[in-house]
Amino acid sequence: MQKLLAELKTIVGTAHVLTDGDLSAWTQDWRKRTAGKALAVVRPASTQEVARVVKACADYLAQHPNSGLSIVPQGGNTGLVVGSTPDESGRQIVLSLQRLNAVRSVDAANLTMTVDAGCILQTVQECAASEGFWFPLSLAAEGSCTIGGNLGTNAGGTQVLRFGNTRDLCLGLEVVTPQGDIWQGLSGLRKDNTGYDLKNLYIGAEGTLGIITAATLKLYPQPKAQLTAWAAVPSIEAAIELLGLAHQHLGASLTGFEMMGQFALSLVARHFNHVRVPLYQSSAFCVLLENADAESETHARAQLEGLLEAAIEAGCVTDAVVAENLTQAHSLWQIRESIPLAQALEGLNIKHDISVPVSSMAAFVAGTDALLAQALPGVRLVNFGHLGDGNLHYNVQAPEGQDAAVFLQEQETRVNQIVFDQVMAHGGSISAEHGVGSLKVDHLTHYKSPVALQTMRAIKQALDPQHLMNPGRVVRISS
Repeated sequence: MQKLLAELKTIVGTAHVLTDGDLSAWTQDWRKRTAGKALAVVRPASTQEVARVVKACADYLAQHPNSGLSIVPQGGNTGLVVGSTPDESGRQIVLSLQRLNAVRSVDAANLTMTVDAGCILQTVQECAASEGFWFPLSLAAEGSCTIGGNLGTNAGGTQVLRFGNTRDLCLGLEVVTPQGDIWQGLSGLRKDNTGYDLKNLYIGAEGTLGIITAATLKLYPQPKAQLTAWAAVPSIEAAIELLGLAHQHLGASLTGFEMMGQFALSLVARHFNHVRVPLYQSSAFCVLLENADAESETHARAQLEGLLEAAIEAGCVTDAVVAENLTQAHSLWQIRESIPLAQALEGLNIKHDISVPVSSMAAFVAGTDALLAQALPGVRLVNFGHLGDGNLHYNVQAPEGQDAAVFLQEQETRVNQIVFDQVMAHGGSISAEHGVGSLKVDHLTHYKSPVALQTMRAIKQALDPQHLMNPGRVVRISS
């Protein structure tokens, strides 16, 4: 493959074809569960260079079909399902898009901005704000994840309740196909019924059908006020009742509704003792609400306080606090965002990113909690997530004092089966916002419709007949 590497160096420059030294930033997944080996890390600086790299690899694979060559597209490498790091074969090209990081344009009249796929999410947020707009996608990794990765996994985050997943915030794409062609689909149109909606085929495909190199994104007017409240609730049923009241009192102003279990919050208090976690010690769950109002802060505060008064009167909230300023609001959100890191400090754990209908959430948690406690006495459950859209991070921690690595190795398969069976029994999905990657690809055989899998394989085979793009992720060609 030295001839191919020489050609890639000609395309992107010798300095941007990395084969030696410490490549762990590209070859190890964010959770440090796996570490692969890359033939090379290739860092193109433009869409045209991406296309030339892909075409060179496709041509090489056509001449050497048994070489095992393939391409793994990568953005910020913050994924949680091992979907953007190479395997151990040493025959995969990691194609990093981090040098494609320009904001191409902002169209104020059309309420859109067009950005390269390697743009950091926080950069996009800040650029939108500097132009007087709001790009509402928000998640814990926003300081390092990229728009291409957000689109590739159809990321969710804390604003899905009002604005939807990343898919709902995208109007157009630019994509390099597995043959090295460029599809120019960067339309800012909100209506276009001229055939198949190709962009939605690539969004959520995790780089298995092509490489997203740029996107046209929706912008929104900046709200006049964003207020945050923290409420203690005695049960999931009470949290769901509070959600219903929030819809009634706040309407479209309700932009965030996060639920956090007592044990999850206790981990934040334990591992970040400088953080003050309110109201959690005497309550089974706490809820974080955000009200983004288009009128005024006075109106927003009156709305939020009216909601909390009604909720306390109804008995679904036992106590609550409203942030008095942006610093307090940031502190409350920081508690929520610190849960995954606090859990990591507690030890290795089994993560689940599941969704069920909101109406089934309480029954799912109660039933699954009971089954896990029966199967694994002492197991600790870290429940938190986006209750407003039915997405729960239902994570499983080893019993106190038990070796976490041993627990993970010995019990992960058993735990996954219990959790995933319960998810399906309640009409849910085993992946809500993190994607499938390689961690969940084999589970789809059991939890995805055979017709759906057959259709997905047909699409993959039609668009990428050489299996060049990120093979073994999302869907396997053979069952």
